[in-house]
Amino acid sequence: MRPRSLAPLAVLALVLASGPSAAAAAAPLPHDATVSPPAPGWEWPVEGPSVVERPFVAPPTPYGAGHRGVDLRAESSGAVVRAATGGTIHFAGRVVDRGVVTIRSGPLLVTVEPVTSAVAAGDVVAAGDPIGELEPGHCASPCVHLGVREAGVYVSPLRWLGGLQRAVLLPLDG
Repeated sequence: MRPRSLAPLAVLALVLASGPSAAAAAAPLPHDATVSPPAPGWEWPVEGPSVVERPFVAPPTPYGAGHRGVDLRAESSGAVVRAATGGTIHFAGRVVDRGVVTIRSGPLLVTVEPVTSAVAAGDVVAAGDPIGELEPGHCASPCVHLGVREAGVYVSPLRWLGGLQRAVLLPLDG
């Protein structure tokens, strides 16, 4: 049996460990053929440029450290927060010290915070409908945290909002 090279795994580990740089995290999302477009029925939840202040960082284990969503730049505290997608309000209320609104959209739970809710559990919303006002305090500058759980697992909301780099498969040897 021939031994396999671990070099590809080492390169992958370095790429995953390095993560995105702070400069890249706060840059406007490019809108070209190298990134995925928004999915039908999805909209950015706040007005202004599409800027990710802090990216999604998957935890290594279900209870490990990570950033289970994205922080999206907003124009100001008090800004209107809109439904990122359509569905039924699953939860609207306070969790510890901040307002949270969760929308059930098929197999997804889409959560935004901190927001003073203008909706109640059971309300039906469409993408772009106002659901509340942005509360201050989550980031150094105004931002909204957007999280998505698919079948109970946190995933990057950029899968639906657009902006993820398209996957490119490269050959193993040169």
